[in-house]
Amino acid sequence: MRALGPLALALAAGLAAAGPPNILLILADDLGYGDLGSYGHPSSATPSLDQLAAGGLRFTDFYVPVSLCTPSRAALLTGRLPVRSGMYPGVLEPRSSGGLPLEEVTLAEILAARGYLTGMAGKWHLGVGPNGSFLPPHQGFHRFLGIPYSHDQGPCQNLTCFPPATPCAGLCDQGLVPVPLLANLSVHAQPPWLPGLEDHYVAFARNLMADAKRQGRPFFLYYASHHTHYPQFSGQSFAGHSGRGPFGDSLMELDAAVGALMAAVGDLGLLRETLVIFTADNGPETMRMTRGGCPGPLRCGKGTTFEGGVREPAVAFWPGHITPGVTHELASSLDLLPTLAALTGAPLPNTTLDGFNLSPLLLGTGKSPRQYVFFYPPSPDEIHGVFAVRSRKYKAHFFTQGSAHSDTTADPICHASNPLTAHEPPLLFDLSVDPGENYNLLGSGTQASQEVLQALKELQLLKAQLDMTITFGPSQMELGKDPALEICCQVGCSPRPDCCHCPEGRI
Repeated sequence: MRALGPLALALAAGLAAAGPPNILLILADDLGYGDLGSYGHPSSATPSLDQLAAGGLRFTDFYVPVSLCTPSRAALLTGRLPVRSGMYPGVLEPRSSGGLPLEEVTLAEILAARGYLTGMAGKWHLGVGPNGSFLPPHQGFHRFLGIPYSHDQGPCQNLTCFPPATPCAGLCDQGLVPVPLLANLSVHAQPPWLPGLEDHYVAFARNLMADAKRQGRPFFLYYASHHTHYPQFSGQSFAGHSGRGPFGDSLMELDAAVGALMAAVGDLGLLRETLVIFTADNGPETMRMTRGGCPGPLRCGKGTTFEGGVREPAVAFWPGHITPGVTHELASSLDLLPTLAALTGAPLPNTTLDGFNLSPLLLGTGKSPRQYVFFYPPSPDEIHGVFAVRSRKYKAHFFTQGSAHSDTTADPICHASNPLTAHEPPLLFDLSVDPGENYNLLGSGTQASQEVLQALKELQLLKAQLDMTITFGPSQMELGKDPALEICCQVGCSPRPDCCHCPEGRI
């Protein structure tokens, strides 16, 4: 655990005197670095997110440690590399016995202890467990409305666009129960009507914010939208209106939800008292082609340790506290817990953290303390350890491996057919001039400068130090699967999974 420095303590004391800020943390799903207008996409309709970026601090070098849903979300909420908490390999499934271990301390838990009203709307994907033991109400959230995993982890008849009779493209029947919509620990619809889901989430968010204000306490809202995960869906106002197909429609609805959330904050008179953070869990699923998102100038996408998989759009917005602008400083989703702890005066958990306190960067009093970032593959092991390391402007790939999620791109190194490959010397790129990782500084026929050789030594040392000291937690994904753990609104009904069907009228 890192102690706060004198400047950070002074900042925290000043903020605490004014009252801790409300926190609105918005997370997109499978969103590419190049998908937003503010990040260069020529045809995305994202006015609310672009306005947020124009009025806040927009990050150009913001990372996640793993380019996959479950481990990335665990890192976001704990400030710890996912291997420490056993969130590997791959992602949790509806039948998985494991989940985010309850001994892990989440951002919601430290803020609840600070007096915050905490709530989550959207996609959880950190486990269900027996009797819902891993769900948000047991992880620090006072209120929860959402789906416990990805919306494609259920029968295809659940994946409907607007109008209801129009089927979306997606996987067919997987033998699983329909995805449930939960309110806290109760099933309120199974399956929910997906095109109406975002409206329910926004209403939940408005109620949470309003209740917190009435109670005279700050709020922490974790808004984890299903957009823009494949197969995309959207409501009547957005389907067919984006000019970018189903992906664009989904993104358009996400943007409108962000606008609605900001309007709710404004209506409550809380704009200057609310810190808004927007980012995404991992890069685009390029195997879906036009329905999979855009990495912009970056290489590959979801499932890889190349930039397209791990570098994300990110914005921090807080009028009167954060000066609008663009930062090229290094930052990570791992940094959110220690940063928000500093800004709210919440104590840090008594555990090893992999995040840094970015409050000096956000408040304009200093730079990011983060000088390096580590990247693990979706299926890590202690033999290979970290696959890639970035230090300042240089990034080294010690191992590479393609992913089915990044199929269909023009670059074969991204594809699932590209096997696990060791690189000695590692692939080395200067991301300040080559964010697309096209030009290996240690390639054959290349004369490396002294600066490059020194950077290589530093990156090799960073990898060796982490690999030697980190302890992998027991894998939660390897605890087994039990069909009885699939949530069913009709307890004990038969035959499963067909009988697990309840109307949405009870919401």
